[in-house]
Amino acid sequence: MNADTRRLTLALMFGAVCHGSFAIGVGLMMYHLFFGLSHSWGAVPWPFAAFANLVLLLQFPVIHSLLLTGKGRELLALMGPDKRLSTTLFAMIAAIQLALLFAFWTPSGIILWQATGVAFWVMCALYAASWGFLMLAIMQSGFQLQSGMLGWFAMARGRDPKFPDMPTHGLYRIIRQPIYAGFAMTLWTMPTYTPDQLVLAVVWTGYCVIGPLHKEKRFTNIYGDRFRNFQKRVPYWLPFPRKSQDDKA
Repeated sequence: MNADTRRLTLALMFGAVCHGSFAIGVGLMMYHLFFGLSHSWGAVPWPFAAFANLVLLLQFPVIHSLLLTGKGRELLALMGPDKRLSTTLFAMIAAIQLALLFAFWTPSGIILWQATGVAFWVMCALYAASWGFLMLAIMQSGFQLQSGMLGWFAMARGRDPKFPDMPTHGLYRIIRQPIYAGFAMTLWTMPTYTPDQLVLAVVWTGYCVIGPLHKEKRFTNIYGDRFRNFQKRVPYWLPFPRKSQDDKA
């Protein structure tokens, strides 16, 4: 096997694992969130289940945030056979983290509220709309980057990854962080509410509000005044209207 064939084979292998992990992780999240984490495959006896669930709950935001730091990106570059796979590895790890949480959460068995009748269908529509919003935000921010395709596809072609430009169109005209907002929306719109779902929703929504601050700092370093002007025009997380310079005067 020559070098080009080996490079292509490795790239395709990492791509297959990445996208397979992505499908499994997101699929498990969509399914188990719909039922408010009221059933899963976790079977840790209580009260030890509380600690196990806490570890599962925190591992995603902690590791996700660390890998987005400079040191984290350096680590990702060293983890694979080619540094171009960094974005692929990042997406793969995030997907595996989601899969672990939603597959092995130990349910409390308590149902706080179960939508019925018209309310059930309203909540189903809101849940579907939340996922639609999230997927649209992912597409508009650069699907190749967000899905992990950017790295393995660049390696397969023997080129360096070409990162997408700062997104300013579509949902990004309304808020600066639609991916995080959409992710949080999926945590609150299911037809079944449980203590499990509420704990997850509160903790991860907090992360969705605070976590993007590091991303914004990184964007400021990369894009400078262009991103600062974007911050002035577009609200952070909620679509509150901004005052124009004329109004301020």
